[in-house]
Amino acid sequence: MALTLCGIKTNRQGMELARHGTGLFPAACYCEDLSREPVPWHWHPELEVGMILRGNAVVCAGGDQVTLRQGEGFFINSEVLHALRSPDPAPCLLHSVVFHPRLVGGSVDSIFWQNYVQPLIADGARQIIHFNDTSPWHRQAAAAIGAAWQSCAEEPPGYDLQVREALSQLAFLLSRNRPSAASAPSEKALRSEARIKQMLRFIEENYGGQLSTADIARSAMISESECLRCFRSTIGAAPIQYLKQFRIQKAAELLLASEESAGEVGARCGFPDASYFSKIFRELKGCSPSAYREHGPHPAPPHDSKTHAPKKEQEVKPL
Repeated sequence: MALTLCGIKTNRQGMELARHGTGLFPAACYCEDLSREPVPWHWHPELEVGMILRGNAVVCAGGDQVTLRQGEGFFINSEVLHALRSPDPAPCLLHSVVFHPRLVGGSVDSIFWQNYVQPLIADGARQIIHFNDTSPWHRQAAAAIGAAWQSCAEEPPGYDLQVREALSQLAFLLSRNRPSAASAPSEKALRSEARIKQMLRFIEENYGGQLSTADIARSAMISESECLRCFRSTIGAAPIQYLKQFRIQKAAELLLASEESAGEVGARCGFPDASYFSKIFRELKGCSPSAYREHGPHPAPPHDSKTHAPKKEQEVKPL
């Protein structure tokens, strides 16, 4: 089956390392409850589309933040830095398809690539598109995403043709409904995204040591104030808040993949004080490191559960 969970592994630049599909069929579908594990900040050369089957989700991409409700969908363009999360503890079921542009465009000298794919991936103004119920073509786009995901997940005879047909229909809809006067990102926005990617790379390489905002800023050769502005405008969190979340996410991965003690994992991830590591892990993951290792991501509370308002430190976009 092509269906799997949305596990994200990135390289030092924050680019996702996972191969979506195969060389012969470069597409894969994913299913995830974002209330259990958010999709961290990353980017990839593939295009990504998705639908919210249950609950609400927040999609952050290209400096924009969009809230999606049940039944709504999204498109994220190639190379766009993005993350997904649930805005509340209620279950949030995501179905997504990640596919290489060549699946629908063929070779770069084909009419399909030149008429539909190249204009789309070269359009800096279309980094993220939100499909809702406001127009017929949005409903058609959502239906195409659903059809592609279903065929990819179930793999009936001829599923590869069905997936390609549905995603080609989506590419046609995006081409036909391209805004006539869309504005591309400013040079300032592009510069900020390049700096963010450089700083994320620095954090990836050095998160186990002692880091300050000044250290992160120097990695991109900018001032601390500009570093703060870049993080808040793109990520929605201060650099140190992001660093703390990143460390906890890495610690969670190590807890499931290694036999090191919780204290050793915490120390490797920048938390030399075991009690402080356990405290922060519980705040961000909802359970202790040992419980996470035993049971995996902590289950979200049921719909009718009473929950407390999040602490200020947690009111940020996740990784």
